[in-house]
Amino acid sequence: MSSVDITTPAQTGIGQKRAIWPAMRKGLAGKCPNCGTGDLFYKYLKVNDNCGHCNEELYHQRADDAPPYFTIFIVGHIVVAAMLVLEKLYHPALWIHMALWLPLTILLSFWILQPMKGMTIGLQWANRMHGFGNEEDVDGTIWQD
Repeated sequence: MSSVDITTPAQTGIGQKRAIWPAMRKGLAGKCPNCGTGDLFYKYLKVNDNCGHCNEELYHQRADDAPPYFTIFIVGHIVVAAMLVLEKLYHPALWIHMALWLPLTILLSFWILQPMKGMTIGLQWANRMHGFGNEEDVDGTIWQD
C-alpha cells in the first residue's frame, strides 16, 4: 500500500471562493489581483513573476489571445460607430476618414490592450485557472507553488 497525503481545502486554499469582479478591477488597474497594491506588469505587457507586495505568484498566467480579442472588440465598436456617425452627419472625404480613424484605432488599441490583459489575469486568478489554485489544469498539467 502507498501512503496518500490527505489535506483539507482549508489547508491548500482549494475550494475557497475568490471574488471575481474585484480581482478583475485590480487587474484592469494593472495591480496584483490578490492584494491590489503590487504592480502586475514590469513592462507594457510583461507580467511580473511575483507580486512585489504580497509575493503572489503571477508567472503561470496564460492570457494568450483573450486580451487582443477583447481589445479588437471594444475598439472596433467605438471606431465603427464614430465613423458611421461622422459619415452620416458630415460626409467627409475619404482622406479625412483615413487621417482620423487609422491613428485613433492604433492609439485606442495600445491604450486598451494592457488593461484587458490585466483584467484577464484577474479573472484567471479569481477562478483559480492555470496554476492560480494549485490544482490540475484541464490539459493535465499539475501546477504547484
